Amino acid sequence: MAANPAAGVKARQAVMRLCAHATGPELDHVLSALAPLPAHVALRPAATGLVMLQGRVGGDGGAFNLGEASTSRATVRLENGPIGFAYHLGRDRTKASAAALIDALWQDEPRRDAVERALRPVAARLAADAEVSARQTAATRVNFFTMVRGED
Repeated sequence: MAANPAAGVKARQAVMRLCAHATGPELDHVLSALAPLPAHVALRPAATGLVMLQGRVGGDGGAFNLGEASTSRATVRLENGPIGFAYHLGRDRTKASAAALIDALWQDEPRRDAVERALRPVAARLAADAEVSARQTAATRVNFFTMVRGED
């Protein structure tokens, strides 16, 4: 880990975020780029279940149960000790297993740079998607302070 534990946590969160937003084929490509993969064991085989989603009245009021969502999760341990976790909305257990393995590989210090390099195309796609979304949102923005009021 990094000298600053908080920085290490943030870096791991960034990797896990990329895995959560990546598609299944993107994660498969990342794993193929990291081959040969070390021996690993599924501590918690990929499984799908439900989680309860909560909302809040007005965004900050009382919580209420909004509904349930399918979630897949997996836990993997590499032969040399690092344990990777993944939780994903949806029923794609293969994606959850791949993301957990990538998380474990990232925690293995000698493999960290290779994992981050393999995830760069995913990060680039997500940044491009965010830019497109920001442009589309900006195109619909209304600035009420620049509107001119008519005289009655």
